[in-house]
Parts: sequence; structure tokens; C-alpha cells
Amino acid sequence: MPKYAPETDALLETLARTARLEPRQAMTLPPAFYRSEAIAEIETERIFKRDWLCAGLAAEIPKAGDYITFSIAAQPIFVVRDEAGTVRSFSNVCLHRLMQLVEGRGNARRISCPYHAWTYDLTGRVIGAGHMGRPPHFDKRDYCLPEIRTEVWEGWIYVTLNPDAPRVADMLAPLLKDVARYQMAGYVPVAQQEHVWATNWKMLCENFMEGYHLPVAHKATVGAWFPVEDTEFSPEVHEHFTVQTFTKDETASYGRAHEDNTRLEGRWRYTSVMPTIFPSHMYVLAPDHFWYLSLRPHGTGEVKLKFGVALAPEVVASLTDLPSYVETLVGFFDRVNEEDRAVVESIYKGAASPLAEAGPLSWLEREIQDFQIYLANRLADARIDVSALRRTVKEAAE
Repeated sequence: MPKYAPETDALLETLARTARLEPRQAMTLPPAFYRSEAIAEIETERIFKRDWLCAGLAAEIPKAGDYITFSIAAQPIFVVRDEAGTVRSFSNVCLHRLMQLVEGRGNARRISCPYHAWTYDLTGRVIGAGHMGRPPHFDKRDYCLPEIRTEVWEGWIYVTLNPDAPRVADMLAPLLKDVARYQMAGYVPVAQQEHVWATNWKMLCENFMEGYHLPVAHKATVGAWFPVEDTEFSPEVHEHFTVQTFTKDETASYGRAHEDNTRLEGRWRYTSVMPTIFPSHMYVLAPDHFWYLSLRPHGTGEVKLKFGVALAPEVVASLTDLPSYVETLVGFFDRVNEEDRAVVESIYKGAASPLAEAGPLSWLEREIQDFQIYLANRLADARIDVSALRRTVKEAAE
């Protein structure tokens, strides 16, 4: 019995079939999969309302009352550090007349609605509601903002609307062996930006996952520093993330350990780890810095992009002019992002071409198929057994 319209069912069947291909036969998804409004609606319901999304870094809100804003599908939220030091998230909608309470980032020991000044403490409780004494039975103690499930893992803030989602620490436990040595929770945030790009969110995810384009699309920036053949992938396929490592050569301006770094030894002093946490959190973790993206779709042809940069603590401690260093560093990554933006916006336009078709994937694009498996299990009920794929991939590697 079909679940959706025939063309949507056909796309989902193609997704499930493509995700099951052997690695040597791996293909991209059909262009219509990125432009279908019906697929976008299914993604909202079955991915973005159910899975964990990254709202940012706990280190971005170090003091009580520090907050950042975010959204999950159509639900605006704010993430705040309360008086006890706990990171919590709440609906960013006033309980009185639906006004959004705060915008951007800031610090407030009390959250006051800019419409009628209903006021909330850092646990979401209403503590002030002027001129509400006359309605019968009104008691401000009966009102509290809905709290959004929030977990902090290795310094990252994750939020979800799903009360039954597995714990982040359990989902990402296999990733610890790759990232723990860097101690990234101690990195110091130095830049955060918000952008909207004219592309589909999946295209940006896939672009991030693969190093095949680096020597070409990024030849003016990071591309020259990557010995592409040194790229390594996990021999296992994971349900909740995919990860690769790569090295930076001696010419790299960024990406190698500072001389005061005592955490990393051997090749790890010039190796970066690049995880993608499904569905839409990705970062490059290097010995001296990391940068990250957190994506939220806005229809099929726009993606909201949160970008941030953090520096290893010994780098910060060694700098005599931190603002100048950060300005140069962020300017560099702005150029990298513009190179990616040109690519992914062009790909989205290309997907509208009547002659556009799916194409073969390189071994350097291995993680795109990992992503396809995630999408197939979420959207098409493919029930692909990831544990079996671990064995298959290991055997192929041996």
C-alpha cells in the first residue's frame, strides 16, 4: 500500500535501493530528491522533529543568564545557563500572546517579553505578569515555559523535541575514541555567525563529508594543504554519525599542534578528525582549532547555517594580540565558506536540469553513502542493519 503520492514513493524506493548498493557501485541520489517539497515535509516530521540537533557550544554561554537562540523545525527555542550552571532550553514563545521572547544571544537573569513584559526566571517559570490581577483564578505559579530536552556532550549542546530519542552519550560513544584525545570541550569559542544559503541542506552536508573537491574547489585556501591520499575512514558504518581523518602538511597555516600542546603525540599532532553527526551537525577538529556547522532546512532551496570557530587553549594563551589573530583566522574561513557556498548553490541549480541524473561516487565520497543509509532508515523505513555493514566493510578492508 503506497504511503505517499506515487512520485514520492518512487523517490523513497530509490533512496532505499541506492543506500544498499555495494561501496564499489555507490551512486548519488537522484536530483529530484533534493528539490521535492514532499520529501522536505517528510524530513521535517521524521528527522528534524525527532533527532538531536546541535544548538552550539556550552562554552558560548559560560555564565548564568547567558543565552543563545535556535530553532527546531518551526519551534523557536532559547538555550540558557541557569543559576545552578546547568544548560537548559525552553520554548522561545511567550505564554501570553505568542511573542518571541529573545533574539540572537545575550545575558539576562530574567527573561522579559518585549510585548507585555511577562517575565520568566531561568527555570522558565513566570515570575511577573503585570495587570493580570483582575481575571479570576489567574496565578502566575501555574505558568512555565515548555522545556526542551537538552544534553551536553563533549562541550556540544544538543536539543530535541523527541522525548524518546536515545541519549547523546550512548549514540556517540563510539566516536569518543577518535575525538577524546583533543579535549575539545576546553577549546575557546572566538566566532559565531548565522547565514542562509540558497541550496538544499543535504547538498551542504554531502559537500562537507567529502574531500574529493578540496584540491579543486578550495585550491586557493585549504586545498593545497591536504595530502588527499592520507584520508582515512572508519572501517565501521555507524547509525548516528560518520567520521574521517586527514592530515595537514608542513605548509599549513592552521591545523597543526601548537608547541605547547601536551595532549597530542605522534601523527595526531597534525591530524584532524571530521565527524558528521546526523542529521546536520559537522565539524573539523584540529590540534589547534575547530570549526563547525549546524544546519536547519528552510524549504527545499534554503538552509539556515550556524558557523563557529574555537581555538585550543594553548593557542589562546600564547597570543599577544588575540583579536588580530581571530580576525585573520575568521577571514580565512569566510573565504573557505564562500568557496563552498558557490559550489552547493550551483549544485542545487543543476538539480533542476531536465537532463540531470545520479552519478557514481569516488572512494573519497564514502561518507555520502553512510548518510544515504541514515536517510533511508529514517525516511524510507529501509531497516538497513548497520551492524551487518560493519562486518562487511571490515572484511572488505582486510
